[in-house]
Amino acid sequence: MSDIDIRITGQAGRITLTRPEALNAMTYEMCLAIEDALDDWAENDAVWLVIIDAAGDKAFCAGGDIQELYRTGMAGDFDYGRRFWQDEYRLNAKIAEYPKPYVAFMQGFVMGGGVGISCHGSHRIVCESTKIAMPECGIGLVPDVGGSLLLAHAPGRIGEYLGTTGARMDACDAIFAGFADCYIPHSKWPEIITALEDSGDVAALDTAKETLPPDGLNTLAPRIDAHFGGESLLDIVNSLKSEDSEFARDTLKTLSRNSPLSMACAVEIIHRLRGTSAEIRKALELEYRYTYRAMEHGDFLEGIRAAVIDKDRSPKWQHDLDRPPALAATKMLLPLGEDRLTFDKEE
Repeated sequence: MSDIDIRITGQAGRITLTRPEALNAMTYEMCLAIEDALDDWAENDAVWLVIIDAAGDKAFCAGGDIQELYRTGMAGDFDYGRRFWQDEYRLNAKIAEYPKPYVAFMQGFVMGGGVGISCHGSHRIVCESTKIAMPECGIGLVPDVGGSLLLAHAPGRIGEYLGTTGARMDACDAIFAGFADCYIPHSKWPEIITALEDSGDVAALDTAKETLPPDGLNTLAPRIDAHFGGESLLDIVNSLKSEDSEFARDTLKTLSRNSPLSMACAVEIIHRLRGTSAEIRKALELEYRYTYRAMEHGDFLEGIRAAVIDKDRSPKWQHDLDRPPALAATKMLLPLGEDRLTFDKEE
């Protein structure tokens, strides 16, 4: 497959995304190919660890390839998207639960689906160009691919902030928020990857990682906690409106661009997952309740139209930020019954 290079090198199973011209956006076929490789390597004694990286400097993976989701959804075919999300979420769970070290090297943009194939790994490496985000609320989705669990585990109310605003994290932010483990300058990546391939031992990472001084989200955390600690999106909005500051104004401006339905659901999902009992499959199951309904009842198709198809950046959301949708959000997260997410792979 020209979009992805899968092979075994030394002691390592190697996955390289190879469509830099598309910011390594992940197609359905790439998703299935990664899963097949992980299944093959899980019981292969010759593979001691898995390394995933990507070609190009601009992006590890800027998200999923959503053109086909839009086309099928506009044609009234909601099953394609539901099947895609179900298969993608199964892969995300498989990465989080993988029995061998899974080492992700994340340069440039790491967004949406890119988070799902990297940030659930056991060893997550960032560098000076890394920009990680969960911007789904801007296109009428919720932070998915298991990202809601990472947000729920972030310090304080950082998760609500990142999930609703889609704010980008640099390397320091990503480590602070729990989306990454260590910083290694990009120039050192080739030699570290070679060492991992040769030894099959993740201890090779310790020789190159560097410590970053606290910055960014770390310093903003008290402001974020003060405003994003409410029970609902409306509480967050009202708190921001009550403060005359640059942070409050800028944050409200960002929220005003995103889908109120998506943000209300994102806050609710994060709250349900916060706590020691939450795990990846619970997060994915909650996310799937939303994405299953996203085309038919949510803002997803309108969000894609405005951002990707017509590019007018003027989506007509179903709801207003000043009156966030409580009932509609509840309906989007109701159990799916027989249509619930399963993690069974069809042979």
